[in-house]
Amino acid sequence: MIKLRDIAGHDAVRQQLAEDLRLDNVSHAYLFAGPRHLGKMTLARWHAHQLLSAGRSAAEAEQVKHNCEHLMHPDLLVIDQLWIEEVCEDWNVIAQTSNVSQQHRSKKPAARTDTISIDDIRALQERLNETSRGRYRCCIIRSVERMQAEASNALLKILEEPPSSLVFLFTTQSLSALLPTIVSRMRVLRFHPLSHLELSPLLDDVAEEDRQFILHVSQGAPGIVQQLKADPEALRHHRLTHTKAVSFWRSSSLRERLQILSPLTERGEEAEQLLLHLSLALREQSSLSHEHVRALHTLASGLKTNAHRQLLAQRFALTLS
Repeated sequence: MIKLRDIAGHDAVRQQLAEDLRLDNVSHAYLFAGPRHLGKMTLARWHAHQLLSAGRSAAEAEQVKHNCEHLMHPDLLVIDQLWIEEVCEDWNVIAQTSNVSQQHRSKKPAARTDTISIDDIRALQERLNETSRGRYRCCIIRSVERMQAEASNALLKILEEPPSSLVFLFTTQSLSALLPTIVSRMRVLRFHPLSHLELSPLLDDVAEEDRQFILHVSQGAPGIVQQLKADPEALRHHRLTHTKAVSFWRSSSLRERLQILSPLTERGEEAEQLLLHLSLALREQSSLSHEHVRALHTLASGLKTNAHRQLLAQRFALTLS
């Protein structure tokens, strides 16, 4: 179930959206752009709630909030999680974040990926022309860069002639991955990492030691703060990884360093987490070596390619030796 929780930071973006609504200057399409976990989807849901509550009484606005949280509002369409074979096949899980029909995905092998296909856009389009119950209708699509070329072209046609009173709210982690013609038809709002001061209210009930560590690891991302606050096991794993990263920089043993780097041989969350903590632990060293910084940057860049991951890790460790 989606919760319209309090939003940390992004005051300027929120003020602009509120001002658009107050001045009746609401754009037909907004694009929230920025790295992962900064709260783009949370703010999209918040703005949708504001739009759907416009002109409503306090009691009616509360009902709108309840319906939005449960994805039951008839004027709110959301594409978030997708049906993916052997990854996310539980319709109950998908229904917690998406309410546009995806039954077609279970019937076509080509649709069993995290990309948004032309069939997904067609399923959405079937509902876009429904009559609005209120002043606005809202359509939220997370990570719109997931669209295939055919889906992008179909969406472009919709944006060129949007249905009356419909407001699109898109998020993206990569502006460069979108067609310039699509971006040009949206109002782009950029999201940036938050300061510790902005994130601190999210951790008011957390012990000081955990509080400082979470702020350090989050790198300004409220989504990471919420995740580590709610999941003690994830927090413990981050602490263990950080301890290993500190040991890596302090060790003079090539064998020990290679052993610590072993998670990098496979793609996945564990490898990304180790890279993060190697970077954090390096910054904590009393004397920051520019050679070490360059070597870590080269490693991180190489791991984004199809290069041999184990060879990259070995080369990295040898460079430091």
